[in-house]
Amino acid sequence: MKPIFQQSPTLTLRLIVFSVLSVMLMSMETQNRALLTLRSVMSEMLYPVQFVVSLPVAAFDSLHEALASRTHLIEENRRLRDAQLIYQARLQKLALLEAENDRLHKLLSSAQRLEQRVLVAEMLAVDLDPFRQNILINKGRSDDVYLGQPVIDASGIMGQITQVSSHSSTALLISDPSHSIPVRVVRNGLRTIATGMGRPDRIKLNYIPGNGDIEVGDLLVSSGLGGRFPVDLPVGLVTEVHRPPGKAFATVYAEPAAGLDRSHEILLVWQEERDSSKPAYNETLSETTDSHWPLLGAVASLMTPSPLPTLR
Repeated sequence: MKPIFQQSPTLTLRLIVFSVLSVMLMSMETQNRALLTLRSVMSEMLYPVQFVVSLPVAAFDSLHEALASRTHLIEENRRLRDAQLIYQARLQKLALLEAENDRLHKLLSSAQRLEQRVLVAEMLAVDLDPFRQNILINKGRSDDVYLGQPVIDASGIMGQITQVSSHSSTALLISDPSHSIPVRVVRNGLRTIATGMGRPDRIKLNYIPGNGDIEVGDLLVSSGLGGRFPVDLPVGLVTEVHRPPGKAFATVYAEPAAGLDRSHEILLVWQEERDSSKPAYNETLSETTDSHWPLLGAVASLMTPSPLPTLR
């Protein structure tokens, strides 16, 4: 039986012949410059064929590189966008911390100007009743807060404490219609009464004669009459003066110096060291065992993890 695959004895002979031929051609190329010219011409003729043959491979490599670069750019763009969002959030937090630090610095600077004992407190809530101007703070009876205690911020007088519970208190702002405070004009010492109008940006000055010496831009400070508020604390700045003909009194409005609708940190001021055997409030104010803001009052102590310092 004749085998299907049979090794031809001429394969070895062919290998020897072509090997000898290759050696002879290489030797002739190094000694004959004509063969170099022929080789160069053949290379020029074969270049278009080589270019066409290599074109699909080059196109595939270029496409693969382009797709890889696009994928890399998309991934890098996503990482950069995520990093930008993170850094923007951190920047906003730093801006908030910077603003809070600035407020506390101004508040403590205001406290250092007072000779009385003061306590830093934080605002917990604002009364939404349009006819009342009240705020809830995170200090109460456990912090020795008492009824009638003055409340100020870094810019001026805000109001006074009207209700006290164990861990929170309610302060009535000077903008409340039921609140009045004795003031005087710094420029000439003119005394009058400032009454709230239910707006955080406006108070009214009462009982100023039509020919009274008061002008727009006059600074109002507390006069100390009545002993409730410290003397010479800023109360407001006169913004409007109207003298209606035939009227005995002028109509005067002022803008409160304190940030009644902006302040978050406030100061509680002690007028004097209190005697625990005597009531610390007058008969027009009454202390309560529970805040009139039951929900917020119940958690007031939980919203302040650590007490703020008491300054003297």
